[in-house]
Amino acid sequence: MIEAKIRKQGNSFVVTIPREKMEHYHLAEGDEIAFAPSKVERRYAIRPELRSLVARIVEEHREALEYLAER
Repeated sequence: MIEAKIRKQGNSFVVTIPREKMEHYHLAEGDEIAFAPSKVERRYAIRPELRSLVARIVEEHREALEYLAER
């Protein structure tokens, strides 16, 4: 799976592809590609302080959360 960021360039939108994925798929600048994703996930940036708060809450209430996950 390639994780990419969409950004605006002029009146268009572009997707950036990490260099290691370019090399893995033998792609080069100027290549034309087509893709039809079967699943698109939107990723959100989470502030570090919120991430650590959630981790602490999950750890403190792990038993209850596991119980709820089974239902």
